[in-house]
Amino acid sequence: MSNTQNSTRDMQIFQQLDIDVLMDRHDLSEESRNTIMSENLLPPSMLSRMHNSFPQHSILKPRYEALFTHGKNKYSTIVGFREVCSILRENGIELTEMKERELFVEVYAFLATKHILNTINWNNYLEDPVFQLVFPQPDMIAKEVVDEYKSIEDDGERMKMVVAYRDKTNPHDGKQILNRPSFYDEEGGLEAVDGGQHKYPQVFLLFDKTTQGCFAYCTYCFRHAQVRGDEDMFIQDDVAQVHSYLRLHKEVTDILITGGDAGYMPASRLAAYLEPIMHDPELMHIRNIRIASRALTYEPDVVLQRKYDDALELFGRLIDHGVQVLWMGHFSTPKEMLNIHTIAAIRRLRKHGINVRSQSPMMNHVSLFMDDNGKVDIDRSAQNWIDLAHMLMMLGMQFHSIYCARPTGEHGYFTAPLADMDKIFSKIYHSLPSVARPSRYITMTSSAGKVSLLGTVTVNGDKAFALKFNEARNMKWMDKAFLAKYDEEENTIEKLIPYGTEKYFFEDELAQIEDDLQEKFDKSELNKDQVLQVLKVE
Repeated sequence: MSNTQNSTRDMQIFQQLDIDVLMDRHDLSEESRNTIMSENLLPPSMLSRMHNSFPQHSILKPRYEALFTHGKNKYSTIVGFREVCSILRENGIELTEMKERELFVEVYAFLATKHILNTINWNNYLEDPVFQLVFPQPDMIAKEVVDEYKSIEDDGERMKMVVAYRDKTNPHDGKQILNRPSFYDEEGGLEAVDGGQHKYPQVFLLFDKTTQGCFAYCTYCFRHAQVRGDEDMFIQDDVAQVHSYLRLHKEVTDILITGGDAGYMPASRLAAYLEPIMHDPELMHIRNIRIASRALTYEPDVVLQRKYDDALELFGRLIDHGVQVLWMGHFSTPKEMLNIHTIAAIRRLRKHGINVRSQSPMMNHVSLFMDDNGKVDIDRSAQNWIDLAHMLMMLGMQFHSIYCARPTGEHGYFTAPLADMDKIFSKIYHSLPSVARPSRYITMTSSAGKVSLLGTVTVNGDKAFALKFNEARNMKWMDKAFLAKYDEEENTIEKLIPYGTEKYFFEDELAQIEDDLQEKFDKSELNKDQVLQVLKVE
């Protein structure tokens, strides 16, 4: 438990009146309030325990004003960003470096909900991790890029510069385009599943056309090309095609609905995908449905509204058919959880039998912190995660994973040396009971797979990193641990230098796998072009 929890004499006891005041603060609708009351989603005794255990993170007894309670529900694009800044200005808060911040919005995006804006402590916003999570910051983008943007006066020319810069941000890191599956249909034609990824045998990723948006945008977004709507995004329109592919791939046990945000998918569209899984004998191998969503952080009211009842009813029937439903949240700061809105939404999902987990990135400025000397603060960073883990457990949740920043977007701003992240993770791991620990060691994704940093070892007097795959393009690679030279500064696992050998054991096979996948991808693209030509002629 946190070292800063309240002493007995400072205990705060919650009553129903306190909850009513918090509902007003969050501007909850009558519909959501009725759901909370009828399903007993906010027991005062539970709120008392959570607040008193973690008062330093809690906004259950807020010490600052909510500036956006009576404003719009969402603020998006450069227009919305300027609206938010105008409201802040009216309240005596003036953000600096506006041109630089607007460059970030133009390159990536901006979207923030009333809920997440009211999570920020505007009395001390510069130190608030949620402010870093959703607001563009100075120094996120390199100075020379910012200077170029500022020097261009013509709007059209400035946008050309923005578009050109986007291509330099590694929008599809890890060669994701090679993960797009294809199959031969009954007539022998090669079909590409445009809204799918199937990199690891057991898991099929689904990017449906309804899940392309997000409830708010993270500044470190790993799928910025997807949510921005780039031409090469993954997007699935044909539901039946997904079932056809899955019938041919009995190794798939899990469908991970993602985007964007899977919380956007309407119940009718969910049913179109998931009803056949309950009744089609050829889809009996599907056993888990994962809903990848940040709605619990950004728009928890989605789960509390009555229109979500149909989705919950569907999930209940899946569970009764032996298909588990897992809600994969992305919590990385305790503040995201310790508010009545999020707590109520989590408890509603849990009451309906849904397993709620968190897969969380360790990001500099958000969930990893520097000390006054510019060095990683191991203790403060670890405590953030230790406290978060205990909160998850108190709500019947647990970590799925903690992972490193992926090398995309403004990676340099959000990352830190692997050596320091290893120290943070080690402290987290040995500070938690076994049931609260992540399911794997801290991980980073590359084209080869997901590699866990197990720690350090000494070999012949040399210090080295010990690494092991926990997912891989060839799953047999997971059977073997391997070593990389220790490096105090490197922040990307795939850039580590092999220890005691010229190259890693998997490199030659990986190159061949990637070549084969590229050839298959090119063939499916050619086939699509030919089909389009035939349709044009017709």
